[in-house]
Amino acid sequence: MVSSVKRDDLPATMLLDAAVVENPYPFYRRLVADAPVWHVPGTPVVIVSSFAAVTEATNRVEDFSSNLRGLLYRTEDGLPAVLAFDAGEGNDALATADPPMHTVHRSAVFPELVARRMATLRLEIETLAEHHIAPALTRTPVEFMADIANAIPIRVVSKLIGFHDEDPDELLATAFASTAMLAATESLDEINALMERSLGVFEWMSAQLVERADDTADGILGAVSTAVAAGELELGAGLVIIHTLLSAGGESTTSLLGNAVQMLATMPELQEHLRDDPALIAPFIEEVLRLESPFRYHLRHVPRTTELRGVTIPAGSTMLLFWGAANRDPAEYERPDEVVLERPTPRHHLAFGRGIHLCVGAPLARLEAQVILGQFLERTTTFTLDPAHSPERLRSLMVRRLNSLPLLATRSA
Repeated sequence: MVSSVKRDDLPATMLLDAAVVENPYPFYRRLVADAPVWHVPGTPVVIVSSFAAVTEATNRVEDFSSNLRGLLYRTEDGLPAVLAFDAGEGNDALATADPPMHTVHRSAVFPELVARRMATLRLEIETLAEHHIAPALTRTPVEFMADIANAIPIRVVSKLIGFHDEDPDELLATAFASTAMLAATESLDEINALMERSLGVFEWMSAQLVERADDTADGILGAVSTAVAAGELELGAGLVIIHTLLSAGGESTTSLLGNAVQMLATMPELQEHLRDDPALIAPFIEEVLRLESPFRYHLRHVPRTTELRGVTIPAGSTMLLFWGAANRDPAEYERPDEVVLERPTPRHHLAFGRGIHLCVGAPLARLEAQVILGQFLERTTTFTLDPAHSPERLRSLMVRRLNSLPLLATRSA
């Protein structure tokens, strides 16, 4: 057994290098080929990148815990470091919980999310899409992110959760601040400021939960509130569940939409192909998820020394499962860097995670993307990137999201 996979040409600073964060895929290919389990030199961080290694790690929940025990930040030397914190009430909820608690938390929201709400949300998504896409297309350039990709998903997830008297712009800022804490590109001071900013939102969500204690209306908020009132969930865990759904639900669909439209704006033949055959939008969405995974990694905590693929992982390590790298592993996919609409199993990717932490909101993200992309393609005859205003991408190791996506679009008659 070896203690690490070492490469002299893989310096620790490469992980958070600005150029690598902007375009990570050449780096991902090197990791998958040369260091599929890479202990970042001089740090407690371990990167897992190949499809086989990532899949194995997700199945070993006792060795690689989802419990959140720290956040990554960037040191002045450009290295990843861990801001550790103790386990506490609510820290391990839903996405960060291990069995058996994970089962309790998932049962509190999964039936609501899928069985009862999905059937009613399509019409609301279609209405929201019409409300936002039509006016956006009257402007030149079309700012796809601000006017469409940011605006619609946060309203959908707010409706899904069951918030009332909410401010969508404030909720969007909250969702983005939450994922910024996991970006790994921020300084320690910036991480602390983001954590401080989230306190007020938790107070507002707590009030929403208390107000819904006797509410039998549809919505995640009512389900979680009922579970808290019945003693099945601690209040802190309930708050983290709601906060996680808000952040992940808004962020994942927003990122997916922006990546999909940017891709189509640079591939006019594919764009026209989808207009001619809207049934191809569904497999296209799966390829976008694979090629530009909205969340590029998730954290795991290593409670005791173990090994993965012949590499020793010391106790206390912080492991990053690189979904974005595994989804382009040439050992798993033919033509891994290309859009292939005819893949025999289109959903064979890790963009929504794997195992017990497969994203509960995946069906909703797919539905939103199909509706919004379908309407955007139907309402345009063509759209391209605006040569006068380049797209701007968020600086984040975790999230693959565009801040701005200006388009030149021609409306259909």
